[in-house]
Formats: sequence, C-alpha cells, structure tokens
Amino acid sequence: MTTASYTPRDPMSKYWWVYLLQGVATLILGGFLLFKPGPTLAFMATLLGIYWLFSGLFSIISIFVGDRDRHWAWMLAIGILGILAGLLVIANPYLTAILAPTILAIIVGILGIVMGAVGLVHAFRGAGWSQGVWGLISIVLGLVLLFNPLIALQILPWVLGICGIIGGAVLIVISFRIRSP
Repeated sequence: MTTASYTPRDPMSKYWWVYLLQGVATLILGGFLLFKPGPTLAFMATLLGIYWLFSGLFSIISIFVGDRDRHWAWMLAIGILGILAGLLVIANPYLTAILAPTILAIIVGILGIVMGAVGLVHAFRGAGWSQGVWGLISIVLGLVLLFNPLIALQILPWVLGICGIIGGAVLIVISFRIRSP
C-alpha cells in the first residue's frame, strides 16, 4: 500500500520538507554572508563557541557516566580545552571571525607550497609537464596566502555566501523532486 507522498522506491520522499528547510536556511545564510559578512561571521563564530563549550562539558561528564574504554585524563583534557576555547570564542566572536580564516589561510598556504613542491618533483621525474604547471600554480597561490593571509578573510565570506546560495537552491530543488513521485 502506497500513498501519494511516500513510495517504496523512494523512502526519502516522506522527509522532503527537511531538505526544503535546510535549503532555505542555507540560502538565507549565504545571502547574509554576501551582504552582512562581518556580523554573520561573528554569529557563526559564536555558534562554534557554544558548540565547543557544550562539547567540553559533555566530555567531562562522560568521564563519570560514559564509556570506560577511554582514558579519563584525555577526556578531562579535551573537556577543559573545549570549555576554554568555547568561552574564548563566545567572549570574542569578532576576533575569532578574523583569526580563524587567517590561521586557516596560513595552513592552506603552507600545504599549497608543499604540494606544489611535490608536484614539481613528480614533473621532473617524468610525470609530465602538467604536474609541473599545477605545482607552480600551487606554490604561487600558497605564497600569496602565506604572505597575505588577510586575503582569505576578505574572500571567505564571498566564497561561503556563493556556495550557500547555490547549495541552498540545489537543496530546494532536490526537496521538490523528492516530494513528487
């Protein structure tokens, strides 16, 4: 026996509205990132801080009520770090919104340089000229990020906003496709 909103071949059709809500929320967040990037990044940083705070608390609680296979000292250390990081981020959301992308840009810059060097080594060992070209591009982009990490801070809201708008629109389309049999 089947209904109009649920077919045996597509069990997700019953939950089409979850995709719709997620798509609308992602679309709205993407729009806020494009038109109000500072406050939106601070809001997202605050949510991250709240998550870390509760995660830290639950790690400490799990020492007493959780799985005995984990060593309590590690759970305590993880819990304390989570609580401290959460409180720090909640107290300074704008600073976190600036520092997190900057630190990420430095890490990605270093990785880009290393991966580019590996690409060049492979090119010189006979992997082809395309490996060398991509290696050089990776090194140049890595150096740009490493010596000017604030570029990532300027670009991140745009990239996230555009991805949010596209991703939200795709989720909305998927929700209506799942809904109709």
